[in-house]
Amino acid sequence: MSEVLVIEEIPCENGDGMIAKVTINRPDKLNALNQDVTSSIKEMCKWADENDSIRCVVITGAKPNPPPEGKRAKPNAFVAGADITEFVGKGSQEIREMFRDNAIEAIWNLKKPTIAMVDGFALGGGCEVACSCDIRIASDRSIFGTPEIKLGLIPGYGGSQRLVHLVGYGRAMEMMMTGNNVSAEDAYRMGIVNHLCTPENLEEKTMEIAQTIASKSMHTLRIAKQTIRASLDNGITDGVEIEAIAFANLFDTEDKEIGVQAFLNRSEPKWVHK
Repeated sequence: MSEVLVIEEIPCENGDGMIAKVTINRPDKLNALNQDVTSSIKEMCKWADENDSIRCVVITGAKPNPPPEGKRAKPNAFVAGADITEFVGKGSQEIREMFRDNAIEAIWNLKKPTIAMVDGFALGGGCEVACSCDIRIASDRSIFGTPEIKLGLIPGYGGSQRLVHLVGYGRAMEMMMTGNNVSAEDAYRMGIVNHLCTPENLEEKTMEIAQTIASKSMHTLRIAKQTIRASLDNGITDGVEIEAIAFANLFDTEDKEIGVQAFLNRSEPKWVHK
């Protein structure tokens, strides 16, 4: 992976495994997505899924660099969108190639739990990166939006599909058709964001949730993620049946017995499936 993606492995508090904190690192470009970033994200996702020690992935954007003397500081950004310079002169065939098997789908398809830690702009492709994560935690100065309509475009990384599941048909339509930005408070009220924090408390809150998730059985977490995702791909009748089968199958795992016995004995479970 290149310097545009920085990975820090943070030990889990229970001493078992790591949390991968992944920072998109183009602060002078407000962490905008270019081909180097998206290729690195795809590599990171493959690495995280194949690395048994990684129990949760947190994705964030680099903080702005200190400004040169006499210059105004750049604003905070999670990801301010796609690098529009890469769109100039492109036709549909080239764009289909660029967006096929893309980085946002790689995040969406990660088997490990994912958290977007958002501080600042999450616009266009940045909003899509956030929506492709399982959980979103944002600072109260964050701004979300799908401004692609202003370029004569729509979201291209699955944003229209994921957004409607988070906020509903009417709100997704308004966001996409006006291109207007959404404040952190409104994003929380609409359901884009799970938790809202001050910038100073953002990382602490995010890591608290990541540590809680990382302490659970990885096998059970994978099954939970698959089952919840089934609700997006199936009607409720089929989804309930998928859940019932997954629930019953967990009774044949060692982790179920470990968890039940730990509960009864009021002790911490020592999971086998990591």
